[in-house]
Amino acid sequence: MSSASLPSLKKSILVGSLGFCASSLMVFGTVAFGERWMYAHLGLAVSYIAWTLFFVLSGAVVFNSLIVGPLRGPRFCLLFALAFIAYATGWCGAYFVLRGTLGEWGGSLLGSIFMALAFAVGFKKSGAIFPFSGLIFVANSLGYFLGSLLNNTIAGQSGMVLWGASYGLFLGAGIGAVLYWAQR
Repeated sequence: MSSASLPSLKKSILVGSLGFCASSLMVFGTVAFGERWMYAHLGLAVSYIAWTLFFVLSGAVVFNSLIVGPLRGPRFCLLFALAFIAYATGWCGAYFVLRGTLGEWGGSLLGSIFMALAFAVGFKKSGAIFPFSGLIFVANSLGYFLGSLLNNTIAGQSGMVLWGASYGLFLGAGIGAVLYWAQR
């Protein structure tokens, strides 16, 4: 693949950050304004599955725009779906076992490793699992915990929406950077 056709690192981070922020605002907006209804009518598990699917569908569209070469299109969308579902499974699994702040940190770590593993395998970059994991973990943790702080400080629906913005901006930047490095 020609590196000339590859979006720059700056563009990959910017598109990932802003695009995934929009995705995250959609998801966190449904939490802020519809969580009680969803829990009452869908239950906890189906609500989390729905939010994960919202992230998968919207995120695949955002990040597919950064892909060049044979993975672009439906193949990347499938890879992103697998990567995000692996992330969500790791995150939720660690959180529901460990609970509280330890569960959040464990979820951030395990989810990040699972997502990085999926991208490393999908792009045939097995030697990049550790750097990809570290990059996603730092970006994910910054976005999640800064967002949590904003939510706890501001509270209510506005706090939840700000949490979504923070999470999307940072994790999107991290994923954008990983996709850049995966294609180099």
